[in-house]
This record gives sequence, C-alpha cells and structure tokens, in this order.
Amino acid sequence: MATITKRDYYEVLELTRTATGEEIKRSYRRKAIEYHPDKNPGDKQAEEKFKEAAEAYDVLSDTNKRARYDQFGHAGLGGAGGGYTGEEMTMEDIFRHFGSVFSEGFGGGRFTTFTAGFGGGGQQQHYVNRGADLRVKVKLTLQEIAAGVEKKIKVRKQVACKQCRGTGAENERAYGKCPSCQGRGQIIQEVHSMFGRMQTAMECPHCGGEGKRITTKCPHCRGEGIVQDEEIITIQIPAGVADGMQVSFRQKGNAARQGGVNGDLIVVIAEDEHPELIRDQHDLIYNLILSFPQAAMGTTVEVPTLDGKVKIKIDAGTQPGKVLRLKDKGLPAVNRHGKGDLVVNISVYVPEKLSGEQQQTIAAMAQAPNFQPTNEIRVAIGSKFRNVFR
Repeated sequence: MATITKRDYYEVLELTRTATGEEIKRSYRRKAIEYHPDKNPGDKQAEEKFKEAAEAYDVLSDTNKRARYDQFGHAGLGGAGGGYTGEEMTMEDIFRHFGSVFSEGFGGGRFTTFTAGFGGGGQQQHYVNRGADLRVKVKLTLQEIAAGVEKKIKVRKQVACKQCRGTGAENERAYGKCPSCQGRGQIIQEVHSMFGRMQTAMECPHCGGEGKRITTKCPHCRGEGIVQDEEIITIQIPAGVADGMQVSFRQKGNAARQGGVNGDLIVVIAEDEHPELIRDQHDLIYNLILSFPQAAMGTTVEVPTLDGKVKIKIDAGTQPGKVLRLKDKGLPAVNRHGKGDLVVNISVYVPEKLSGEQQQTIAAMAQAPNFQPTNEIRVAIGSKFRNVFR
C-alpha cells in the first residue's frame, strides 16, 4: 500500500507555530477563497488544495488537536477521532462544518486583508521575531519507551544575550522611529482582484513590524540580541514513542533576534536495539528456542519482559512454530489506552552432533509410531510456514 505523505499544516496555511486563533481563521479563509471550486471550475488540483486547507484548519483551530499535532505531528492525530483526512473529506463536509468562516468579518492580524465585500479594518498589531527550531536526536531504550522518561540534554543553541537582555540595543535610549513605516510597523500594499480593490497590511521588512530601529547596537551581540551558548534542557518523553517519531517542545529551541519568541525544540526518537526483544509496533517479540526433550516432555521456562523475567509453561508435545501471547506485556501507544502483547515464537533446537550411544537411542525411538508425524500435524505445520512467507 502506498504511503501518503502529508504536508505540515502550518506550511499549508502559511503560518508560524505561534499563530493565534484569529490568524489561523484568516489564513484559512484566504486559502479557501483562492482555491474555491466556484473560482476554479474543473480544476482538480485546486480542489485538492481546497480540501488540504480545510483539513489543516480542522486541526489547528481545535485546541486539543493542535496540541497533539504540535507535539507529535501527524502521528499524534492517529486514532484520536473527530478529525478529517484528505481522502475522507468531501466538499459537503467542508461547507457544512466550516461554511460560517466565509461569512465572518475580519479585522487586524499579522496579514490584515480587507475589502468592501468582506468588512474588516487594519488595526495595528505588535509583531515579534521567532527563533529557529532546533532539532536533536535522543536515544531511548525499550524500557524508557515503555514507561516514558525525563531526559536532560545539553545542546548548543542561540540564547538571549545577557548583556542587553536580548534586545540587541546598547541601552533603553538606543532606539529611533523606523523611517520606512514612520513607526507604524506596517506598510500597505494594494492589489486588484475579482473581489475588487484589496489592501493588505504587511509587516514592515525594515523594522520587523516593531515600528522602531536600534540606533546604537549592543557591542556583545552586535545588535542581534542572541549569542551562541550551551544549555541543559529538561524534556519529558511520553510513553509509547517509536523510532523516527518527532516530539516537539514549544519555545525550547533557538532564541529569537531582539527579544522575540523562541523556536521549538524538535526531538527525533532513536530506539536502542534490545538484546533479546524485537519491537513490532506495540507488540514485542521473543524467539524462544527449546531443546527436543523440553518440547517433547513439557517444561517451565523463563522469558524476558520489560518488567523482568516471567515463567511460562510449555506443554508436552509443543510443536515448532507455536506462538504464545502474553497479554499487555508490550508497549503502550502514544494516543491510545492499553498496551501491546509479548509474542513468544517457539523453535526447537536439533543437535548437530550425536555420540554413538545417542544415535542408537534415537534410532530405536524413530521406529515408534508416535515419533512419526500424522497427516494432521503435517498440514498444521505446513500452514504455519506458508503464513510466515506471505
């Protein structure tokens, strides 16, 4: 089955991860108007983008879904319920659930768009810089994954300059009005569209929306407000994560220029191989090898689990390929209740070398009727091997 790769929802709506609810709504409305089927009749690509924007809005406009998505990405929405996917969503779903967004008036915001048909107004906003996200890899054992773990990691990152407290200015008087926007923090751009004349208030590129510019820079950070340094960060990894999964921690990444908002710390999980257990999603697999006498006469053996060894009973006459399942001895899922199982696959070891006396003993036993497999046993064992190679 082909794997469907979804785009980042913030990228779809052209938003930063610090976007407010109003900014999310405005951006979705702008995208929905751009790719609306009435405006793009018969355009399948525009229809898919229209659905993609609605899917992103469905998640980012919901506080709980957004929190799960921010921390675990698309994997955090699996099995959560209440959301849509690009394959399931229809046009009727979109207009039924999000149709009210098209009729609401909008004003203010980072990208404030207003026209005679949509209402609005361009109140000034306060803009802040955002630091770059920081990506690190963290190794975890299966025991840590099963229980969840707190980790202290040392990272080299951009931190706020201590000398100027992250402002980038030498002192409080080292500021002047931005000459490009005259202190407003915004510049107005006017375009003509099918909806009429539209004016868009954009962040001033010269002052970053601050409305002011530093006249005397901090000599330590050269006006940036940030410097490179090492920092020890404490993070809490939830139980049930998997190899390659990304867990985000808000505002624990690189500091932003001139006192802005920190970026996120993105932790990529690297799973350490267990010496005895093999992971299969939420189940754990243990390959148990019995001697011929153990399989023939039955016995009690110890098998490893993440909580220590447990004893299991092996019935007399146990055949190679038999599978035992220990309930709830596997791993938890990040967004679901319960645990996987420990699956014990049984194999029987056949000695490679025999003494003369052993050969005589086995030859004598081989003549006994119960040492010959019946047709039922042949069929059962053959069926198990067919399933292995499917």
